[in-house]
Amino acid sequence: MKFTPRHTGLALAVASLAALTAACNKPADNAEAKKDTATTEAGKDGAKAIAGLATEKEQVSYMIGMDMARSLEPVKGEIDLDTLHKALKTSLEGGKPLLDEKQAGEIREAFAQKIRAQQIAKLETDAKNNAEAGAKFLAENAKKPGVTTTASGLQYQVITEGKGPKPTPTDVVSAHYKGTLLDGKTFDSSYDRGEPATFVLSQMVPGWQEGLTLMPVGSKFRFWIPSKLAYGPQGAGPIGPNQTLVFEVELLDIGKPGQGKQ
Repeated sequence: MKFTPRHTGLALAVASLAALTAACNKPADNAEAKKDTATTEAGKDGAKAIAGLATEKEQVSYMIGMDMARSLEPVKGEIDLDTLHKALKTSLEGGKPLLDEKQAGEIREAFAQKIRAQQIAKLETDAKNNAEAGAKFLAENAKKPGVTTTASGLQYQVITEGKGPKPTPTDVVSAHYKGTLLDGKTFDSSYDRGEPATFVLSQMVPGWQEGLTLMPVGSKFRFWIPSKLAYGPQGAGPIGPNQTLVFEVELLDIGKPGQGKQ
């Protein structure tokens, strides 16, 4: 999570500025008049016409405010916008702040510890819930026709059986794949990138290593990979802690060592 306490209150200041600018503009009699007025005002310093943001300075300020708001989204419930606006205005106008640097540092550190504690608590809750959901899903999925469960807990289903050789863990393979969570959300897809992935099989998660060695070249399999054979309690990027993963994989080719690129 990223947040920047010292770069925050501008969003409200910009909103106030935009409102003031809009209030100073005379209302147009019709839609065409409004369009003409906006174009004229925006052109006074060469800025591109944008409704409500007549000048380049206003547009740049609003853009900065949007960026800051995005960075603060994860902690927006902890923020009082009026106080942010007050601190920003005082600082930019050279006034005396209500906090000295020591006080600000102490508050910053305490707040950072609070957010870290909240993150850890959420991680632990998500890990527990994901593990339970995965175990329940795999238990039911194992009963479905065509689904095979290996000794490790990996589950797979043959969609298309190829006729080529099977790779070993040290081989370089070329494959198309789509990875989703149990709710169907896609987190990675070579199809979306428009080209297959080429990689050394031994460098992949255990579920992939085991699963692809079951596939003859030309095959398409569906895999359900328990978290212990994937990214475990730490997760990875969009994959949360202890999440069970679903992959559809087409094994296209087996290459030579040194060709791998992921």
